[in-house]
Amino acid sequence: MTDHVKYERDGDIAVITIDNGAVNALSHAVRQGLGVAVDRFAKDADAKALVITGAGRLFIGGADISEFGKPPKEPFLPAVLNRIEAQEKPVVAAIHGVALGGGFEVALAAHYRIAAKDAVVGLPEVSLGVIPGAGGTQRVPRLAGVATALEMIPAAGRWPAGKALEHGLVDALSDTNDMRAEGIAYAKTLLADGKGARPIAAMPRPEFDAEAFKAARDLWAKKAKGQVAQLTAIDAIEVATQTDLADGLKTERELFMKMIDTPQRAGLIHAFFSERKVTQLPELKGVEARDLGKIGVVGGGLMGSGIATAALLSHLPVVVVEQNQEAADKARATITKNLNSAVKRGKMTEGQRDQLLEHGLTCAVGYDALSDVDLAIEAVFEDMGVKKAVFAELDRVMKPGAVMATNTSYLDINEIAASTSRPFDVIGLHFFSPAHIMKLLEIVVADQTAADVTATGFALAKLLRKTPVRAGVCDGFIGNRILSTFRAAADRMVLAGASPYQVDAAIRDFGFAMGPYQVADLAGLDIGFMTRQRKAAEGKADSVQPTWADELYHMGRIGQKSGRGYYIYDDARKGTPDPEVDALIAAEREKAGVAECSFTDDEIQRRYMCAMVNEGAKVLGDGIAARPLDIDVTLVAGYGFPRFRGGPMKWADLTGLPTVLADLERFAESDPAFWAPAPLLRQLVSEGRDFDSLNTGEGA
Repeated sequence: MTDHVKYERDGDIAVITIDNGAVNALSHAVRQGLGVAVDRFAKDADAKALVITGAGRLFIGGADISEFGKPPKEPFLPAVLNRIEAQEKPVVAAIHGVALGGGFEVALAAHYRIAAKDAVVGLPEVSLGVIPGAGGTQRVPRLAGVATALEMIPAAGRWPAGKALEHGLVDALSDTNDMRAEGIAYAKTLLADGKGARPIAAMPRPEFDAEAFKAARDLWAKKAKGQVAQLTAIDAIEVATQTDLADGLKTERELFMKMIDTPQRAGLIHAFFSERKVTQLPELKGVEARDLGKIGVVGGGLMGSGIATAALLSHLPVVVVEQNQEAADKARATITKNLNSAVKRGKMTEGQRDQLLEHGLTCAVGYDALSDVDLAIEAVFEDMGVKKAVFAELDRVMKPGAVMATNTSYLDINEIAASTSRPFDVIGLHFFSPAHIMKLLEIVVADQTAADVTATGFALAKLLRKTPVRAGVCDGFIGNRILSTFRAAADRMVLAGASPYQVDAAIRDFGFAMGPYQVADLAGLDIGFMTRQRKAAEGKADSVQPTWADELYHMGRIGQKSGRGYYIYDDARKGTPDPEVDALIAAEREKAGVAECSFTDDEIQRRYMCAMVNEGAKVLGDGIAARPLDIDVTLVAGYGFPRFRGGPMKWADLTGLPTVLADLERFAESDPAFWAPAPLLRQLVSEGRDFDSLNTGEGA
């Protein structure tokens, strides 16, 4: 045994308690100690049954993530679990909190399972690009049937104990969380009833269901397009219908090890760790956030109402300020609609909604209503003059120490802050629409923003259950700055001969849910038109302008909300390609004297991604993003970048930076201004390093 695994006896019931930090992770020491403790139980003649439980808040949270990427060390978990299952005396897993991944596989290796009513069990491995590797795909179908396995495992399912009981994955529920005592009592009941060991290995092989497997493969081929773990998990479940348990476990392990070596696993693990590291900033170490007891929102439009909804869903009192009563009433109606949707989705009850609307929300006219809020977020029209006028009022009415935040997507926050008497209290909080649903929150730190104001932004993100990323001030910050570049790359390909529909299809095949022209239709072509107008007025216009998009705007074809944009939207939101758009683009090519060429889907994807990576390298070089992982999290959480690829900078590392640089140099032969490789990219290639070396601080 080890310090993390304790063996003791309560009368004739042996108890193994796992105690390894907050999540009782299955570290090497735990695996080793668990194996030794199980062997001790086997030799303990006075122990008639065994209870395995966890100390602290939960049973076992899963694998030890600190061991990810390191060479595995014996004993391996499958061997330990086989020793548990092979015991000749009954073994009970007593589950509280969560039992996930390898933790649930430990429970499955036991002969019986009792769980607290509020416990959660699951096998979420596919979300990390692998499959259960210690018996999950073999024991679940034997215990609960193929249908249950196909429902849970490819979906990375986390099931409440009640559902697990209904499906036969646990045998009993407990009203308390004292699972040591409950497990002992349950074991004594089993002995009194004359029940002995019940290994899953002795259970019948589950029956093969061809229709169920076909339906599962069809579902996940569509739902997890481009991903391999879900379909591999289904393959492993099918193995359980064809072999005995020992052979099935061997095949499962082979498939698991195959998944370990895939780029998708590397991408998903990178995304997993990056989302945890994104809040770990040296500038915030030891810095306390300011109070966040009450939030203000200026502007009750779609964005402002979404921000207010997000705050209410996190039980933060909110004051929404509008210019007149009609607008204030409209804001309340929009927020009510948002909360009604939350009720329909089962996120809250009608009573909880009514409580929030009655006691948590105030929709007022005039800025004086913000006099006692701790933080106010401006969410008005994207115009510098309008923003400055709002901040003048916030400066006037807000109490000392209150935080003044802008939700601007592009404007210079330094200029906004400088217009106030307290620029150190000003920060950018860039939400993404719909703000109560989208996870990303760019926390834009201006030159004079105080450290505790930055900490307050991150604290708010945590309260709102958002994924926060620190950004510096520039046009578009991290996300929109990179977006404008890869969208410009798409426009260049369209002008050169690609169809917008081919571009969209190629980008979807890469893993995005939507291509850039579908996204433009969803957001509204009026948004793109106004952005181009603003950049032109500021002297920031791109050398290649999509004049066909401007023509669509002038024709009143602004996307889904008008029924036509790049696509035609009849009854289906998906849209169908429009030959008139191709004709507009062809006319623009002729006018520009462009010799039309063709692009393969691979070339489209490569240009799109190289533009994204190159601008990301420039964002890093300019200090707008602190680390490559901040860019990856931004694009995954806010821009639909396929999570299984980890993010654009991780994609570049996996592709190889020399390859990316060579592609950029090739593209630059015909358009040197746009495709010029970023200095940081050249530096990393020359030094034989990758972007991930900047995440770890290597060479910094």
